Amino acid sequence: MKVAVDAMGGDHAPEAIVKGAVLAAKELSQDEVILVGSQPLIERELVKHHWSRSNVTIVHTAEAVQMHESPAKVLRAKQDTSISVALDLMKDGTCEAVVTAGNSGAAMAVSMWKMKKLEGVERPALASVHPTLTGTSIIIDAGGNVDCKPIHLVQFAVMGEIYARFVLGKDRPQVGLLSNGREDGKGNELTKRVHAILKESGLNYIGNVEGRDISSGIVDVIVCDGFVGNVALKSSEGIAESMTAMLRAATRKSLWARIGYIFMRQVQDNIKRRIDYSEYGGVPLLGINGTCFICHGHSSSKAIKNAIRAACGYVRGDINRLLTDALRESQDLKRFGGDNDTVV
Repeated sequence: MKVAVDAMGGDHAPEAIVKGAVLAAKELSQDEVILVGSQPLIERELVKHHWSRSNVTIVHTAEAVQMHESPAKVLRAKQDTSISVALDLMKDGTCEAVVTAGNSGAAMAVSMWKMKKLEGVERPALASVHPTLTGTSIIIDAGGNVDCKPIHLVQFAVMGEIYARFVLGKDRPQVGLLSNGREDGKGNELTKRVHAILKESGLNYIGNVEGRDISSGIVDVIVCDGFVGNVALKSSEGIAESMTAMLRAATRKSLWARIGYIFMRQVQDNIKRRIDYSEYGGVPLLGINGTCFICHGHSSSKAIKNAIRAACGYVRGDINRLLTDALRESQDLKRFGGDNDTVV
């Protein structure tokens, strides 16, 4: 297995990216990591880790995509960037997967342009793993598509269900549609139409779910458009960070609070691990004809390592073939109880 890693993408590149690649190379000793980016900068980081084994190689590029750059600009004028070259490596068969912590919009646009979409896919989507009270759930779409039609959300549900079943190991995952209430009549025009379609689908659809259900564990796959999904995800991250900061501040107020913190330290560390995005690595871009994992811009070396490991698991699990088979079946609109006007 070979994974190309965008060494120049992310807020802490190339330091954290190279360190994460080295950690992954140690764990996945039979696989190869290809670091794509400025060779002098990458070599400088590899020297810090005293790494000389052959399962980490470098492909030099002169440019990198900045976080503020528009996807259109990258597609039009920047073809020698680290993310673009990494995807070229996958396109020509040099590697099986790509991992990046860089500009997610550009990564998605270049992935679609170079790799194309899987058969039957209207739009690829980002599937984010989220911790819950009972384990994990998937939010799809987590930010790739801000304006969607009903068919897009129906396909997100199908792809999310496949990912939950074969990657997270959930037997017959429960699928819910994120709305402003659980009642059938709740939601905007988009969610009402999608709700009616999913009710007639072959999925284990439990109906509308609310924002508080994202972490409750009552549902395995939460379906929404990318605008709503990204806001929900960032809100959850903000709440987790604020709660941790408030807890630290509270323990400084008295001796008894500090003593209590010491006794609760292990429990708190376990909770922190569960809500730490670096434990899950990156987010797979479901629906492209390849394997691309997009990581948080603030990704640490641990997150990069886990994203590389997850990308290898995705390829070995042949997830794209499973997605294609499931989407081919879902093209039968009668299964969704609608006609072309309802779905498109």
